[in-house]
Amino acid sequence: MEKKATSPAPAPKPAAAATKGKGGLNPALVIPLLFAIALVVYIFVLGAPEHFKDGDHAKGPVDGDYYGIVYKGGPIVPILMTCFLIVLTFTIERLITLNKAQGSGSIDSFVVKLRGLLDKNQIEEAIKECDRQKGSVGNVIKAGLLKYKQLTTETALDKEQKLAALQKEIEEATTLELPMLQKNLTIIATLAGASTLLALLGTVIGMIKAFAALGTSGSPDSAALATGISEALINTALGIGTSAIATISYAYLNSRVDDLTYSIDEIGLSLQSNFATHY
Repeated sequence: MEKKATSPAPAPKPAAAATKGKGGLNPALVIPLLFAIALVVYIFVLGAPEHFKDGDHAKGPVDGDYYGIVYKGGPIVPILMTCFLIVLTFTIERLITLNKAQGSGSIDSFVVKLRGLLDKNQIEEAIKECDRQKGSVGNVIKAGLLKYKQLTTETALDKEQKLAALQKEIEEATTLELPMLQKNLTIIATLAGASTLLALLGTVIGMIKAFAALGTSGSPDSAALATGISEALINTALGIGTSAIATISYAYLNSRVDDLTYSIDEIGLSLQSNFATHY
């Protein structure tokens, strides 16, 4: 009886790539915690009696006391403070994650070295170099190299099929890494716009109070007018500041992700070109 030809088992996915995508902070837990922190700071720090005349909120903040001035911004202030804390927390978390994803050493040097090894068809050395790199680029390319090594002994597929299988392996490994790199960036991008809208809401509420003071019978209540305008400006400042930080943070972090993705694509194309040349 003739034995049926069997194709080798698929190359194993690197464990790091499969598990890293699940990392990072969980927004469902972090955001309520940050809101609680902002509320505590608003009530017990900004709203502490020593920041107000005779310890009475109704008499207004002590002259030049910015804690009391921010507290008088009203109920939108703790929400804007939460937005700021969210942006700050997830920016730091993304920076740490992306630094780990970059691995050891320079990405550019790693790309040049790996391309040199591929040009010499030194696949085993290239795999060892990926292990030393310990980053997302190394994880993806290692998966491609393992598939490359497997395909060199494959006899059931023609050259075009092997190239397609190699490309698919690299794309799948990239798909495993990208969620880890991009996680929580959407939250930062959303807050870049949402903070401005919340600031506008606080501004409108403050201006309503200010115009209400102007519309009182008899002489306008100058204290209420000043309070309303102050509330509007405080919310505007907090919202615009948070939005600016979120916009800059998202642009920088997104560019870091794009750089890593470009490096993966560059080496992936070199790997496919090398396979086409030698096999």
